[in-house]
Amino acid sequence: MVDLSTRYLGMRLKNPLIASSSPLTEDLDTLRRLEEAGIAAVVLPSLFEEQITRESEMLDYGLSYGEESFAEALRYFPDLQDYNMGPQGYLEHIRRAKAALSVPVIASLNGVTTGGWIRYARWIEEAGADALELNLYYLPTSPEETSQAVEESYLQLVRDVVASVRIPVALKLSPYFSSLPHMAKRFEEAGASALVLFNRFYQPDIDLETLEVIPNLVLSTSHELRERLRWVAILYPQVRLDLAITGGIHTAEDVLKAMMVGAKAVTMASALLRHGPEYVRQLLEDIRRWMEEHEYVSIEQMQGSMCRQRVANPAAYERANYMRVLSSFEWQPSRKPHRQ
Repeated sequence: MVDLSTRYLGMRLKNPLIASSSPLTEDLDTLRRLEEAGIAAVVLPSLFEEQITRESEMLDYGLSYGEESFAEALRYFPDLQDYNMGPQGYLEHIRRAKAALSVPVIASLNGVTTGGWIRYARWIEEAGADALELNLYYLPTSPEETSQAVEESYLQLVRDVVASVRIPVALKLSPYFSSLPHMAKRFEEAGASALVLFNRFYQPDIDLETLEVIPNLVLSTSHELRERLRWVAILYPQVRLDLAITGGIHTAEDVLKAMMVGAKAVTMASALLRHGPEYVRQLLEDIRRWMEEHEYVSIEQMQGSMCRQRVANPAAYERANYMRVLSSFEWQPSRKPHRQ
């Protein structure tokens, strides 16, 4: 019998499959279905910095507005102890998820600045979360903002969050760093326990009829996995951080490749949205079958076996292989001429 267990964020997981932050992890019944299908851990939907700051400002306004009015008017304003803000609802969702599930529950905070909102990291821990995933989603748009300033703000945020909690903190990153290995080391020094590679940025589209910018969320495919495989293979020998892959995990083969380059876990959303929570069961069966056929006894046996340091041709992960790949592509001209 093969051993699918792995260690991630200091926790022993029964297998490397984690349900990523998505609408699926917002519903308790769906969370139970995921656990029954064999998921090893769940990441709850993100609580956004903007949600916390906006609702805090609304509360401050509501409590101060009209304080000079008639005394009976004050009864219309909320009592602090009873006021149930959206972020407070998130903390309650953590408590309910912990009560309903036996697998680890990972909370998610999405933010980029330091400030009072970080106190929610501590409250998330108090609500029972086993770990925290910090989603660093930021899009610099000003030419006056330097890359160094952006990186320093990330690092300070990580330091502040790590200092406020005792549970492990994972960072969900984009690939857009000038030197990802350097930043990975600095995040490690700042106290992070894991990196989750890579975040998929929301990419707006344009409606040509209404001339409006419209939201457009497209589910991932296995093709997106390649960039993640490259970077985990490069980072694995160089950092002590746990590495997880998110984006492009759809098949058992995708999971196995992620393990071989050095990932400790994979987080999935698109595949589960497309096929449903029960798809986890099929993935696990396919993983076991492949491992038995290829005489692997455990997931840990294969982890890192195909990292950059251990493959016969490390240049395959680097620029040196670029020219050969381009020159090997064979163009097949169409037999039919293009009609104007």
